[in-house]
Amino acid sequence: MSLYRTWRICSKVGNPGWTPVLVMSARKMSDTSGTCKIEARLVVTEKRGDVFLIGINRPHVRNCVNHQTALQLFNAFQTFENDETSLAAVFYGRGGTFCAGYDLKEVASTAGVLEDIGEAEVGPMGGEAQVGPMGPSRMQLSKPVIAAVDGYAVAGGMELALFADLRVVEEDAIMGVFCRRFGVPLLDGGTVRLPRLIGLSRALDLILTGRPIGAQEALEFGLANRVVPKGTALEAAVELANQIAAFPQECMRADRRSAYHGMFDSGSFAESMKFEFRHGKGIVAKESVKGAKRFTEGVGRGGSFDQFKPRL
Repeated sequence: MSLYRTWRICSKVGNPGWTPVLVMSARKMSDTSGTCKIEARLVVTEKRGDVFLIGINRPHVRNCVNHQTALQLFNAFQTFENDETSLAAVFYGRGGTFCAGYDLKEVASTAGVLEDIGEAEVGPMGGEAQVGPMGPSRMQLSKPVIAAVDGYAVAGGMELALFADLRVVEEDAIMGVFCRRFGVPLLDGGTVRLPRLIGLSRALDLILTGRPIGAQEALEFGLANRVVPKGTALEAAVELANQIAAFPQECMRADRRSAYHGMFDSGSFAESMKFEFRHGKGIVAKESVKGAKRFTEGVGRGGSFDQFKPRL
């Protein structure tokens, strides 16, 4: 990572609801020519109201991630994290495939392709983290991410899907640890996140065999959160993100943070309970009193969500 600087080029378009942000790679620091060597648009982002969209843009190779794409993905998610007006992100692949893993052509042709990727140093939630081989996999974001999975989400691509909080999966999508066939290990949290999401036994079934898993079985496993018709994952994920963005945000983020702490970081049930209370009690004065008053005025009675519609 010390060899590269990255730059972001942002532009606004006529429609105020959408702001495309082009994330580009720049020259090596050792290049003293003063020129900036820009690759193609490997990652594209768009802003739709409260939702920040991040798309892998290498459809000609089924959105396989190479080193430059990983850097750009990391920057895109850092932009989302730092943007206070973006309340949720949707992560997708352009051209009919989420991501088919790391670009094995780069691995086959480049000695030491991961030399500038350090040990998996993971910072606190919302804090700094190191770039992983696939890009953002070591980040702990303070806001939710929803993956819109179509086509293939395999090998490192499945690890990127696991990086998200929720996965909206098209009915004909395929997931799996396809890298098992070629001796490529899971280096982006696959062995960490998958057992916690679906249990060790089911995770080992996928990790050891590398077999494909379809959308319906993924839903039964808990790997997919929603299964939607072909061609609709992106819009369904955006709709879900908007639903989440419509809720009181500090309360939602505190509960999300506590859930992640209890799953990955806590040493005991007692410590998890203390963490939950410590990070939740301040929300009562900030959001709960106001919410309780709305309830007494009739909002949300009978379990209704009608008055919590997304702000589109």
